Amino acid sequence: MRLTTKGRFAVTAMLDLALRGGKNPVTLAGISERQDISLSYLEQLFSRLRRHELVESVRGPGGGYYLARSLGDVSVADIIRAVDEPIDATQCGGKENCRDEHRCLTHDLWMGLNNHIYDYLENVTLASLVARQDECKDKVLQDRRASKMTLAA
Repeated sequence: MRLTTKGRFAVTAMLDLALRGGKNPVTLAGISERQDISLSYLEQLFSRLRRHELVESVRGPGGGYYLARSLGDVSVADIIRAVDEPIDATQCGGKENCRDEHRCLTHDLWMGLNNHIYDYLENVTLASLVARQDECKDKVLQDRRASKMTLAA
C-alpha cells in the first residue's frame, strides 16, 4: 500500500495554493516551478480538483486558481478522493475476493488499516498544514536570530 505520485502531487499543489492564495489567483505555472511538478500534470490534477469543487479558476491575464472553500473545510482526504487516488491496503480492493475468489484471513485487518488512514487524513486540513508551515518558518527565523546573536557575542 502506498500513496502514488498523483495523490502526493495533488496535496503538495493544494498546500502551495493555500500558502500563496488570497486575493489573487495562483498560476499553475508558479506552482509547477516552485514544486517541480510538470505543468501538464498539474492541469490534469486541477481539472479534477475543480470538478470536485475544491478549487475555482479565473481565466485570462492575471488568472489562475484559488481555493473554493476555506482552509479548514478542505481535508487531505478530500484532495486524495478528488484525484481518484485509492488508499487501500487490501489486495482485493475491498471486494473480498483476494484468495481464490474468497475472503483472505487478514481482510479485516487491512480494512481496519484503511479506515484508520482515512480517519487520519480526514482530520488533517489545509488549515493545519498551513499552520505547521508557519511554525516551521518561525522556528527557522528564531534559529537564525540565535545564530546571529551567538556570532555577535
